[in-house]
Amino acid sequence: MQIQVVKSKIHRVKCTGAELNYIGSITIDEDLMEAANIIQGEKVQIVNNDNGERLETYCIPGPRKSGEITLNGAAARKVSIGDTLILITYAFMDIEEAKVFKPSLVFPDEATNLLK
Repeated sequence: MQIQVVKSKIHRVKCTGAELNYIGSITIDEDLMEAANIIQGEKVQIVNNDNGERLETYCIPGPRKSGEITLNGAAARKVSIGDTLILITYAFMDIEEAKVFKPSLVFPDEATNLLK
């Protein structure tokens, strides 16, 4: 049997952009993606602490050291610039593997979204 567990989390970043006229996705500073072990195209759950919205999309890398967190396409309607977000990815694994697995947890600077 396999279960789904948290693989990675970027905790409390500010939304820096909302681009409605784009094909979709979330743009994440590549430094944050790398620190959280998130790859381009991976499904990401976005939790908006300010309005309670939860949604899923896929990620694309943004410029390194930019702190960029931009929701693109329809997802842009679910955020406002400055909203505090939590970004989460999940993985399936065997129960025994899940018991010892350690997710990648990233806590960037809340004012800049940059790694501390």
